Amino acid sequence: MATFEDFMKLDIRVGEIIKAEEFPKARKPAYKLWVDFGEEIGVKKSSAQITECYRIEELVGKQVMGVVNFPPRQVADFKSEVLVLGVYASQGVVLIQPEQPVQKGDKLG
Repeated sequence: MATFEDFMKLDIRVGEIIKAEEFPKARKPAYKLWVDFGEEIGVKKSSAQITECYRIEELVGKQVMGVVNFPPRQVADFKSEVLVLGVYASQGVVLIQPEQPVQKGDKLG
């Protein structure tokens, strides 16, 4: 069972998607995302399996939550540097977003 201390080790921040591309080399349908987490963390890349619920053209400008302190993970020919958070719903993966616009880099607490 995870402890509260385990949860506190995660650095979960708000970022804004600034670029999104198709990712045909991924084993499962996914997009390549570039997410701006603000001045302290900068722009990080993520492979996100969100193709069932989102079109590329609607992703840019969207705020998302992401775990920024996991080690990078190689996905096909792309290095995924953050885990963008979503909910596994019946319609597919739905991104977790702040209810109101907030500053890039704001931390979940």
